[in-house]
Amino acid sequence: QVHLVESGGGLVQAGGSLRLSCVASGHTFTTVTMGWFRQAPGKDREFVAAISWSGGNTEYADSVKGRFTISRDNAKTTVYLQMNSLKPEDTAVYFCASSPWATRTVPLYNYWGQGTQVTVSS
Repeated sequence: QVHLVESGGGLVQAGGSLRLSCVASGHTFTTVTMGWFRQAPGKDREFVAAISWSGGNTEYADSVKGRFTISRDNAKTTVYLQMNSLKPEDTAVYFCASSPWATRTVPLYNYWGQGTQVTVSS
């Protein structure tokens, strides 16, 4: 079973940067797609970014393209989300997750971390 733990969230001013990390347990890390999602209060969880097991293929939500970068280090079983030029609308709880498929669909992700809060002030 895959266990995921996020870290790196916090409070930042608009225009600033944060880097989120997600450490995964288990031998399956190198064979799964890893994704980042976010959820604001009262709203649905939404896709942010995903990366293939090799790191060669990435996908981003339109709202974060050009600002966020997803990467992974399989030796460290860790996936990262570098967030630049942050906006107040980026404020949410950010979750990492894993899926057997290359997808941005929430129900197809099998394992989830506990989430880390990102707050962007105006």
